[in-house]
Amino acid sequence: MFEKILIANRGEIALRVIRAAREMGIKSVAVHSTADSDAMHVRMADESICIGPPSSTDSYLSKAAIISACEITGAQAVHPGYGFLSENAAFAQALEDHGITFIGPTAEHIRIMGDKITAKETAKELGIPVVPGSAGGVPDYETAIGVAAEIGFPVIIKATAGGGGRGMKVAKSPEELEIAFRTARAESKAAFGNDEVYIEKYLQRPRHIEIQVFGDGKGRAVHLGERDCSLQRRHQKVFEEAPGPSISPELRDKIGMICANAMAKINYIGAGTVEFLYEDGEFYFIEMNTRLQVEHPVTEFIFGVDLVREQIRVAAGLPMSFEQKDLKVNGHSIEVRINAEKLPNFAPCPGKVTQYHAPGGLGVRMDSALYDGYRIPPYYDSLIGKLIVHGRDRPEALARLNRALGELIVDGVDTTVPLFRALLAEPDVQSGNYSIHWLEKWLDATFG
Repeated sequence: MFEKILIANRGEIALRVIRAAREMGIKSVAVHSTADSDAMHVRMADESICIGPPSSTDSYLSKAAIISACEITGAQAVHPGYGFLSENAAFAQALEDHGITFIGPTAEHIRIMGDKITAKETAKELGIPVVPGSAGGVPDYETAIGVAAEIGFPVIIKATAGGGGRGMKVAKSPEELEIAFRTARAESKAAFGNDEVYIEKYLQRPRHIEIQVFGDGKGRAVHLGERDCSLQRRHQKVFEEAPGPSISPELRDKIGMICANAMAKINYIGAGTVEFLYEDGEFYFIEMNTRLQVEHPVTEFIFGVDLVREQIRVAAGLPMSFEQKDLKVNGHSIEVRINAEKLPNFAPCPGKVTQYHAPGGLGVRMDSALYDGYRIPPYYDSLIGKLIVHGRDRPEALARLNRALGELIVDGVDTTVPLFRALLAEPDVQSGNYSIHWLEKWLDATFG
């Protein structure tokens, strides 16, 4: 087992890894920018080291700075958390070249799944159902109109190197397709330095369902059920739950085993998430995240496992501590992402937290790096906490979430807490009757 690991991240996920490491008797190293010198993960780690100025490009995204920090502190492994370098194949390879373990998949698997076209082709070869669409990148409008005619309108154009909704446009007719195609390419070029796009069938009212998988890198893999992440704004998840209210135990086992068997075939190691659009009883692969997800706590709640601990174990060469037969769903869990944002426009709201109080009680977990007097910097993502609840069933989890939101205090900055209080009063949310388009329509109707 490792004696010391470095966490190449910040905020609540850095704290999450530090806590798991401490329970395992492993020392932790926190890296930080100058803007994060007073951050909670810096205070809680056994050691800390500054790796650059506030800009993430010069700090949390600097491969050289992180590798140097490993060499200075003697860290034997790096946990990337999510975001930043967590899905950067070059970083994983660089660590390996320096004799440092990357706590995550191999560089090859990150590379394969990081390109959405290659990922789709790989998924299809592994027996995972995919969305009808172009066989690869679409070079021009003439090719695009041919693909659209074959699969039928509406279609969605997506950036090959995309994420977070950038380089993604919907077209319902040939006339719309020409504008959407050119706009998507321009956005993709500006955001990712790559203007390649591909085309898929656009589903009308799908849900976003993702399957949590875990492999040991030696041909064994399991699934830990699904999460429903259908409540989204601009393709960003805001509300996640497990199990999905629309998924039966039989369907869960069927799609879960398809994904687990696929991961076993490629000797996948560590945590991963296979993401699908789900409509009318059918699953359509959209992408795979080769890392820990923001919403992993809901899975931990219903299965009673520590996914970060498991990541560290298999990276150290130990076997998984559970088999598929050990994984039984227990109750229902929901997570909401608390962002420092001002409603209704969701504008980032950095600033000083004058008072912070985390909710508690049975079945309540608050993952956050906030404290009284902490100044939220303006340089990074606006996520400041995740409130996760667990109940015997979905109604109990919803009631517990409502209660916990009422207890949460974050003074000094605006947050998205009022959004969730309002959503919980909606009949569609209470019944679980929504698609990935529901929240955008609700926001337009509510705020104009």
